[in-house]
Amino acid sequence: MDPQQKAIIENQAVDALRNVYDPEIPVNVYDLGLIYDIIIDDHGQVQIVMTLTNPNCPVADSMPLEVKNAVLGIEGVSKVSVEMVFEPEWNKEMMSEAAMLELGLI
Repeated sequence: MDPQQKAIIENQAVDALRNVYDPEIPVNVYDLGLIYDIIIDDHGQVQIVMTLTNPNCPVADSMPLEVKNAVLGIEGVSKVSVEMVFEPEWNKEMMSEAAMLELGLI
């Protein structure tokens, strides 16, 4: 898979992740800053490194599956794995400007 194909998949992954919402905050997981990395290998396997707003979040079990399923449907993606991390700890500064506007923080 060439770099251009990887870039297309990454852009599509971002779009797909913007359709997955944190149930506690009415903003998608990407703009909330919960997605730390999207890694695509030469075989179309995607690894997503993400966190939650709180380690004790009630959706800690279901959110990774929602993220995985959102990206799995992208053409060219053969496999998706989601790695949940809590370092660095999420904070409000990780949110996009759009998310901050939506929440009335700016």
